[in-house]
Amino acid sequence: MVKLSLLLNTFLLVIGLSSPYSHGQQVNNKNNGKNKLPEIGAAGFSALSIDKERLIGVAMMKHLRASQPIVNDPILIEYINDLGNRMVRNALDVHYNFEFFLVNNKELNAFAFFGGHIGIHTGLLTTADSESELASVIAHEISHVTQRHLARKLEAQNRSQPLTMAGMISGVLLTLINPTVGMAALSTSMAASQQASINYTRTNEKEADRVGIQLLANSGFDPMGAPNFFGKMAEQYRYTSKPPAMLLTHPLPESRISEARVRAQNLPARQIRASLDFELAKARLKARYEGNAQDNIKIYLKEIEKQRYVYKQAAQYGLAIAYFENKDYQKSLELITSLISEDKNNLFYVDLFTDIHINIKNFTPALEKLNELNLLMPNNQVVALNYANALNEAENYQQAEILLQDFLLVQPNNFIAHDLLTDTYRKQNKMAMMHATKAEVFALLGAYPRAIDELQTGYNFADDKPLVKKRIKARIIQFQEQENKLKRLN
Repeated sequence: MVKLSLLLNTFLLVIGLSSPYSHGQQVNNKNNGKNKLPEIGAAGFSALSIDKERLIGVAMMKHLRASQPIVNDPILIEYINDLGNRMVRNALDVHYNFEFFLVNNKELNAFAFFGGHIGIHTGLLTTADSESELASVIAHEISHVTQRHLARKLEAQNRSQPLTMAGMISGVLLTLINPTVGMAALSTSMAASQQASINYTRTNEKEADRVGIQLLANSGFDPMGAPNFFGKMAEQYRYTSKPPAMLLTHPLPESRISEARVRAQNLPARQIRASLDFELAKARLKARYEGNAQDNIKIYLKEIEKQRYVYKQAAQYGLAIAYFENKDYQKSLELITSLISEDKNNLFYVDLFTDIHINIKNFTPALEKLNELNLLMPNNQVVALNYANALNEAENYQQAEILLQDFLLVQPNNFIAHDLLTDTYRKQNKMAMMHATKAEVFALLGAYPRAIDELQTGYNFADDKPLVKKRIKARIIQFQEQENKLKRLN
C-alpha cells in the first residue's frame, strides 16, 4: 500500500473542512445577511490547482475504501449518486465529476473533500424524514466543494501560524470520518491557531448554508428541508449527555436554525410528493444493515398492520428483505414478486428478486428478468452487476466475462465490477487475467505495491499470451507512475 505518511500528508489538507456537519457554529461576518458571496479571487486557486485537487481526492478515496465501511451496494450507490447529481446539475462552478458514497455508520455525519467526493453516513439517511431533508445535507456538502472551501482554507492557513505535523498526524484521519474522536486527538496540537481556524470554517459553514438552501430549491426540493432537519436534530439531542459528532463539532444555535428558516421561507413554497425511492433506500438500510432479521420482521409486520408507513410498498420491501436475511426465501419471494408485478422495472425490487433466486438455485427467472432489463438499460450498474453475479452463480462464466468487460469500458473504476471479474476469471482458471484484474482491485484501494505484485504474478502465467504480457507490462508502468504522483504530493 502507498506509504501511510504520504496519505496522511494529503489528509492534512482536509482539516479545515471535514463536514457541515463537523465544524463550528456560525458567527457574524461583514456580509451581515447579504446574499452576495464573498470574493474568492485568486486566493483559493493559488493555494491548490484543480488538477491537484482531483489527484488528492482520488488518493483520499482510495484510502477510505481500504479503511472504512464503505457501502458497496449497487442499488444504494445508484440512489445516492442520482440524488446528489440532480443537485450538481444545478450548481455553479462545478469543476469535476462528483462521487457520492455511503459509509455504514449510524453516527449522524457527512463530509466533503477534494475532487468532488462526498460521503454520507447511513445514519443520516435513516434519520431523515423526507428526501428533501437528506438532500439539504448533500446540497450543503456540494456547496463546500463548489465554493472551494478547502483551497481557501489553505490560503488562510498560509497567513497564520502553521500547524505542527507531528501532533496532527494521529488524529487527522479520524477527523475526516469521525469528528468526535479526531478533533479530540487534534486539540492539543491545534491550540495555538485553533481560534483562527474555527472562525474561518464558521464563515465557510454560513456560506455553505446559504448556497446550499438555494441549490436545494433550484433542484426541485423543499427548501424547508434544511431548517426542518436542523431543528429536528437540535431538539432530539437538546438534553442528551452525548450528542452526535455532527453536533459536537457543529453546534446548531437558534440563530443558525432561524436564519435557515428565513432563507427557506423567502423561496417559493413547494408541495413535494414523498419519494418512493427514498423510502425504499431507508427500508433497505434498516432491514439489511441494521438490527437482526427476526426483530426487523416483527417491526415491519407491525408497521404494515398499523399502517404506519409513508408507502406500503416500502414497508413490504423492508419485510421482504428481513425475510431474506432470515432465510425465509419463499415468504420473501412472494412479497417481492407481488411488488414487481406492480412496478416491473423497479431496480430495488429486481435486486432482491435476483438475490432470492441465486440463493434457491433457480437462476432462470432472474437471468430472464436481468437480460430484459440489460437490453432496456445497458451498463446500468444495478442491472449489469446483478446480471454478472447471477451468470457467475449459474456457471455461465463466458457471458459474465463479456458483460463485465463491456461495463468496465464505461465505468473503469467500479470496485464491485473488478471484484466480480476477478472471481469470473478464477472460476475459469484464467490465471493471468485473474491476477491482472485483482491488481485493479488493489489499485482502487491505493495498494500499488500489492497491485504490481499481482501483475507480476499474472505476467508469469501469460507465457503463451504475448499481447497479455505487453498489457501487463504497460499497466505496471502506469501503477508506478500513479504511485510516484502521490509521492510528489508530499
